[in-house]
Amino acid sequence: MIRKILRESGTRQAELIREGTISSGELVRAHLERIDEVNPKLNAAVEILREGAIRAAEEVDRRRAAGETMRPLEGVPFSIKDSIEVEGTICSAGTLGFRQRARSVKDATLVARLRDAGAIPLARTNLPDLLFAFESDNLIFGRTNNPYDLTRTCGGSSGGEAALIASCGSPFGLGSDAAGSVRLPAHYCGIASLKPTSGRLARTGHVPGAGGWLEMVWQIGPMARRVEDLWTLMPILAGLDGLDRTVVPMPYGDPAQVPLGDLRIAYFTDNGAATPDAETRSVVEAAAKALASEVRSVEECRPGGIEESYELEMKMIGPDGGDGLRDYLKDIGSTRIHPLLEGWLSKLEAYRTDVAGFADCWASLDKFRDRMYAFGNRFDAVLSPVASRPAVAHGMSIDDEVFRGFSYTMTYNVCGWPAAVVRCGTSASGLPIGVQVAANPWREDVALAIARVLEMNADQELSLIQV
Repeated sequence: MIRKILRESGTRQAELIREGTISSGELVRAHLERIDEVNPKLNAAVEILREGAIRAAEEVDRRRAAGETMRPLEGVPFSIKDSIEVEGTICSAGTLGFRQRARSVKDATLVARLRDAGAIPLARTNLPDLLFAFESDNLIFGRTNNPYDLTRTCGGSSGGEAALIASCGSPFGLGSDAAGSVRLPAHYCGIASLKPTSGRLARTGHVPGAGGWLEMVWQIGPMARRVEDLWTLMPILAGLDGLDRTVVPMPYGDPAQVPLGDLRIAYFTDNGAATPDAETRSVVEAAAKALASEVRSVEECRPGGIEESYELEMKMIGPDGGDGLRDYLKDIGSTRIHPLLEGWLSKLEAYRTDVAGFADCWASLDKFRDRMYAFGNRFDAVLSPVASRPAVAHGMSIDDEVFRGFSYTMTYNVCGWPAAVVRCGTSASGLPIGVQVAANPWREDVALAIARVLEMNADQELSLIQV
């Protein structure tokens, strides 16, 4: 029974604890055993919070036995990307300069909110050097493998999260996304994730912190095996924390209340910057077809100018040619950096510009957002590939042809829209294929409502992956 429960959503696991079907202690120990089983091959968890998790589970079971009120996620374990602070641990961000960093004295805001909802931190997960790669590999902890094929990457930068969740070592967790970093790993590993609207969630306690011209393109986001958990997590995570000035006090909508029959859906299979493979196109087309009977309309239509996404993202990250990142790495003592990060920095050199060039970039960005705003007046959501292909072999993510394929996620970092990913298919070689569902700003409820319909239609079996 325990092995079956590991396949359930975190939301369902919380219900089973409340019902008394399983204790929190049993659930936490089962997840710890699963991590011990899969992590030697995956290298997804870089720190297992074993003793603290067991103590917290014992306290939950005491509270339940005493008849105390049970919180929404009481007794359910979760994992955290190693760029998000957890009290008493070292948040390394995968870079050598932070290897001996002082232990965190408090939780990041979103970790604290999950604790307040009763959830239990279980493990910290792997990522690239300073988060800059679409693979999770660094000079401290090494490489994380894809649970479906160990010769392939799990993606990045939240790749350890995706790999651990996909293999049932954790039901859900937290990642962060500046160019696709919660969405690409979800696609590669067959799970669900959400990059919220820019300004939706507090980033307090993330390493590196917010600030500078990169601030506008990234968010922390939830990752889970099932869309149901994204529904559960977002109301818990959303809201002001009084510390991150960028958070907007915008009401959060309930996906269950979204009138699906009123929605106008657009979809496209090629963004004009990177042509996807045939299997990826087919999965997106099938997802659009599956929605046709559920919504008001489905139309094949690509936002005008979307082919500029890649260039705009790279210009926003690299107007100094990567000098700022190199200086930051030097300042924190990262005297050596991973080759994948070197690859990123070398790509940014092509985008080095002066003040006038940076001003032109901002003007182009404004025009891009204007076009997307106009598109959002015509459609409530848009489906697309997550990337141009399923998970690639280790080391391939930096190749130009593959790298440009990540422009599908970059679009929604550049314009700030929320975008979810849900598994909708499987390649001939057995690799997951996700579909990206983007919605208008502050309409995470719409993106998640559609993602849930697609998940139910795809009905991907959540068996224990034989890593």
